[in-house]
Amino acid sequence: MDIVVLAGGLSTERDVSFVTGSGVTQALRRCGHRVIMADLYLGLGREGEDLEGIFSRSEEVSMVFDRVPELAPDLDAVRAQRADPDCIFGPNVLNLCRRADIVFIALHGANGEDGRVQAAFDLLGVRYTGAGYLASALAMDKRITKIMLDAAGIPTARWISLQRGENAPQLDLPCVVKPCCGGSSIGVSIVRESEELPRALEEAFSWEDRILVEEYLPGREYSVGVIEGKALPVMELAPLSGFYDFKNKYQPGSTVETCPAPLPEDTTARMQTRAEQVCKALGLEQYARVDFILHPTGEIYCLEANSLPGLTPASILPQEAAALGIGYDELCQKLVDVSLRRYGA
Repeated sequence: MDIVVLAGGLSTERDVSFVTGSGVTQALRRCGHRVIMADLYLGLGREGEDLEGIFSRSEEVSMVFDRVPELAPDLDAVRAQRADPDCIFGPNVLNLCRRADIVFIALHGANGEDGRVQAAFDLLGVRYTGAGYLASALAMDKRITKIMLDAAGIPTARWISLQRGENAPQLDLPCVVKPCCGGSSIGVSIVRESEELPRALEEAFSWEDRILVEEYLPGREYSVGVIEGKALPVMELAPLSGFYDFKNKYQPGSTVETCPAPLPEDTTARMQTRAEQVCKALGLEQYARVDFILHPTGEIYCLEANSLPGLTPASILPQEAAALGIGYDELCQKLVDVSLRRYGA
């Protein structure tokens, strides 16, 4: 098949997306496909360029990226590289994607994981991997996710949402302050003392106009991938210091990851079932990853769902698949196959 791996874009997780895209690109090439990795925002070549036969030059025209920096990207610098910075689709992106048999969406964060790219592709008849536009939007917005999970009876931390300029009510401490639609723990703060709260609110509002404030839940953190409604083995995530923030997620050696997690069988089964329930509640039918806190009381609380989880070879979903004997290349091919089934292919 001719496949476009779409990465980058214009979100705080731009660089993370490139690493996911690079891994997927190499895997799908090893599976025998002609694959082009392209930046959603900066595009490919000059606008209006003739793309006839471009997949025969897939390796030549693809971008290459292999490392996540410690800091979030400078998005103003990225915008400065475009003559028309307001359009999320870069030169030739839509034309290229329409020539592909399927687009593997390796995007993370805004304008990729929030359903807007998926909606555009639906209107243009472009086939793509992962959840549809509505499920993507529901999972991306943590406030709406909370509403959906509360309605489904799935335990989550108590929460409130705040709009920029709105006075914050008296908050119980400790609490967690985070942007509503961010990812990779960018802009997230754990507030333990009242004097820390103004800075935490300022940090979260520096990324978005709406934020979420949750009660802080003690416990151990876990993640469960789900493919076509079936949970994978559970992984435990234990940062060596602090919490599971941007650095601990992407810098090697910052977090101890154990899969399968050393949990009693009944706890593992409950967490896997809950992950499947979360995906069903949000409509995440193809693949996703759900994060949890296991409270000292034994209750399992859902933190969030990821509609486009990271897919570097060392990411959580590939490690969980490996625990079942599914190699990285096989997993990437499987995600293409389950996504094509949505189109009857």
